[in-house]
Amino acid sequence: MVPAIHRPAKVVVDLNAIKHNVTAEMQHLPQGVQMWAVVKANGYGHGAVQVAKTALAAGATGLCVAVLDEALELRNADITAPILVLGITPAKEAALASSFDVSLTAGSLSWLKAAEQVLAASGQRLKIHLGIDSGMGRIGFSEDAEFVQANHFLEDNEHFFVEGMFTHFSTADSSDDTYFNYQVKRFKHLQSLLTIKPKYIHLDNTAASVFGKEVKTDLVRFGIGIYGLNPSANPASPSLPTEIDLQPALSLVSELSFVKQIHQGYGVGYGATYQADSDQWIGTVPVGYADGWQRSLQGFKVKVGDSYCPIVGRICMDQFMVLLPKELPVGTPVELLSADPAAPNNIKAAADQVGTIHYEIACLLSDRLPRVYHS
Repeated sequence: MVPAIHRPAKVVVDLNAIKHNVTAEMQHLPQGVQMWAVVKANGYGHGAVQVAKTALAAGATGLCVAVLDEALELRNADITAPILVLGITPAKEAALASSFDVSLTAGSLSWLKAAEQVLAASGQRLKIHLGIDSGMGRIGFSEDAEFVQANHFLEDNEHFFVEGMFTHFSTADSSDDTYFNYQVKRFKHLQSLLTIKPKYIHLDNTAASVFGKEVKTDLVRFGIGIYGLNPSANPASPSLPTEIDLQPALSLVSELSFVKQIHQGYGVGYGATYQADSDQWIGTVPVGYADGWQRSLQGFKVKVGDSYCPIVGRICMDQFMVLLPKELPVGTPVELLSADPAAPNNIKAAADQVGTIHYEIACLLSDRLPRVYHS
């Protein structure tokens, strides 16, 4: 999707906030623990390359992505830091990953055997991290027998360098530690079966780190915290307090593209779901669900000039309408999402309106919205 640079709408990312969040986390970590910045999904909608470079400059020592193509984007941007692909990459891509010095997740013995054939044919060696399913139910080794077999398979195997072993917590953002402790116990059990020695044993994600879960880890995979967002932000519920100060980095801005007066009984938007009960001023904003501004945000208040105005009528693919307090000029600034966590239109407030989490709001902002960086 082409960025719409000739339209007055953009995502604004404060790189100073990114730097602040990384620095705060680095200062929070125990001595000797590294921080790898998670920049998957285009840096959670913020821009992967720019966030990665900022995080590395602030002290991160590695990067994590979800798919191999995201890693290749970083390498093509001349980023040389270690990169781990957290998802399962098709084994046939093992040689490609190796040629770009990208580490892949290995989650099964069958994957290792298939990847070995590819690497043997090309004479290459691949860095891998053993993914452990300790209770997330997603990817990774979970059965003792297969894990032991995989360890034996990797002993003195010239085609693999076992760089790490990791798991992912499903409830680290909860005040109830019961299942979290179960996952830690399960991971440590599989760790006790190791017959090889990975360079890194890593368990902590943002939530485990900023909520003070005391688990021994060689590095923290710092994701949502980089962007200044609280990992416990569940819909319509208060967030848990974090042990570090987080500064949101993203705002979404536009301006009024059209202003008109409508009269009593006049409908607004598809289905005429809003009908004026009096003469009213309506403003149009050139952003819609093709930009990731979801239809379910109808009723959410955005800041137009100095006023918070409700979205009226259904949000269209490319535009939405707001009820204005009075006639305002075309070109009046509109702030759809504020980086101020106390503002009524902050990203969690938008997520609460939709009944989701702020991760989704940020990640859905499409590439049609240009990213502009301030530092």
